[in-house]
Amino acid sequence: MAIYLVGDLQGCYDELQLLLDKVRFDPRQDQLYLVGDLVARGDKSLQCLRFVKSLGNAAHTVLGNHDLHLIATALGIKKIKSRDRVEDIFTAPDFEELIDWLRCQPLLIHHQTVGFIMTHAGISPDWDLATAKSCATEVENILRHGDYYYLLENMYNDKPDCWNVELTGIERLRYIINVFTRMRFCYFDHRLDFACKTPIDNAPSELTAWFNLDNPLFKQQNIVFGHWASLVGTTTPPNIYALDSGCVWGNYMTMLRWDDKTYFTQSAVKNYRT
Repeated sequence: MAIYLVGDLQGCYDELQLLLDKVRFDPRQDQLYLVGDLVARGDKSLQCLRFVKSLGNAAHTVLGNHDLHLIATALGIKKIKSRDRVEDIFTAPDFEELIDWLRCQPLLIHHQTVGFIMTHAGISPDWDLATAKSCATEVENILRHGDYYYLLENMYNDKPDCWNVELTGIERLRYIINVFTRMRFCYFDHRLDFACKTPIDNAPSELTAWFNLDNPLFKQQNIVFGHWASLVGTTTPPNIYALDSGCVWGNYMTMLRWDDKTYFTQSAVKNYRT
């Protein structure tokens, strides 16, 4: 059995299949972990959703910001973004089944046996592992069993931008969602910044990558994430694994075989930047 971790799909179904063929992925014995953003800018988001769902217990994904936006759009809270190519999801006969399945996916996966934590964007510099898992569960429980319409309707805001254990209600939930699905840069006082999306070397001096801040968790645990395509070519700490390599933007898709830390890549077959 092998464990494979793959970066953001963003509807790039063909590249995923080519990668799985390359490693001879066998769902009867192998496991596939995905960092979220299964959908959005590529033209085969529907196929991505159906395929990952069809793998059953052989596949595990966390929710990304585009996944949450798709759910919000399905509920009529938002409209389809002009650059997203998800229209065929809304006319699919299994539309409701797919959205319900997606809504029940986690924000954080902790694979204790082989030793990694996976989220879409990262972990707050103010959280230890217990807090991160507890915060993820808070949001997951609402998405699965609570008033998820209210949650998704009110998640679109950059505030609060700093953690406080006394946060309650929608502000607490919004901070949690933003950390797990949108975070890239932080100020050195741990406030979140959502404006800067550049490579680290091009960022303003007052900002740094979330994983470079002083949090013991970032040194003690292997953390796997996606979301940040402009990290391509950037050296991260040895236990920090950034898997989004911008396939949908014409770069390539990255897959990591966790057992021996071997990387596999597949060049994009199409560029959706325009």
